[in-house]
Amino acid sequence: MIRVLIIDDSVFIRTVVRDMLSKDPEIEIVGTAPDGVEGLRKIEELRPDVVTLDIEMPKKTGIEVLEDLRKLGGKRPRVLMLSTLTARGAEITTTAIRLGADDFMLKPRDIPHVREINDDLVSKVRHLMTLPEPVVKQASPAPSLDGNVGRLVLIGSSAGGPQMLDTLLAEFPPDLPAAVMVTQHMPVGFTAPLAERFNRICPLTVKESENGDLLENGKILVSKAGYHTIITHHTLKNGKKTGKIVHSNAPPLHGVRPAVDKTFFSGAQVFGKNVVSVILSGMGNDAGEGAAAVKAAGGTSIICREEDCLVYGMARSAISHNAVDQVVPLKGIMREIVKAVSRMEDNNV
Repeated sequence: MIRVLIIDDSVFIRTVVRDMLSKDPEIEIVGTAPDGVEGLRKIEELRPDVVTLDIEMPKKTGIEVLEDLRKLGGKRPRVLMLSTLTARGAEITTTAIRLGADDFMLKPRDIPHVREINDDLVSKVRHLMTLPEPVVKQASPAPSLDGNVGRLVLIGSSAGGPQMLDTLLAEFPPDLPAAVMVTQHMPVGFTAPLAERFNRICPLTVKESENGDLLENGKILVSKAGYHTIITHHTLKNGKKTGKIVHSNAPPLHGVRPAVDKTFFSGAQVFGKNVVSVILSGMGNDAGEGAAAVKAAGGTSIICREEDCLVYGMARSAISHNAVDQVVPLKGIMREIVKAVSRMEDNNV
């Protein structure tokens, strides 16, 4: 059983979260608390496995609870932050992740939106119990930009994607001779805390993309929400080649921005046959045309098998475009990425 404590000053949210999680036979709600002070007391008293934690609360905020948990030492519960869909909510969520929160999700705004989070909430709580431990990164020189960056790994996902990305990114070898770009559909402001969270468990450095970022071997960029991530040619002062990130305000594609198709298509144009694309869980048709562009350029197109995905729309779109080289279980994808990268010959992008 996964023992869960719900800390939130909203009776509505406490009731909703309790009702949703109680439907899972492997989850037990051991208690609730209306503020951070009572929440901390119940954490020590009840020793839950998982805590769902609101940010804005009386007496002690969620941030103050996290700070106090760091002082307690010993084994602490996994923490799922419940955040509001605002710029302030996104900024505080990033702070919460830096303070040790393990994951986050958006609070339902009202009763009509409650059903939207049901599966995601249960999935996240269950996933927290299997979340990889934080990686202690070895002190090493920053990735060098004095040589060609000629190999590119592109990953696209949407609903159900972050949990799969936890598993996949934790398996990246620290010496992978390729740049990596992750495009995950997220609300504006929330790709920063997502990148922070990935950086904690991934052997490689992970950060949210910025306009003008250069692709580097051994570094993972997460497409910034609200912009399409376009990869362009870039020549360094020494004449070596790499890719450069350009954030585009072009209209949403498939109803989303960033769109995986935009990133896959531009990456294939720049890196040609030296691209491997991976599609994970996601709703809708995004990524199919991009995977077709990767395959047409001579690159490798991989999709995760349906059994491992919460939603199979994006992967199915690639299938419908006849743009799939391999269908692979989640646990086997990293092995295939490494194989694909090792087959590539560095070229001048």
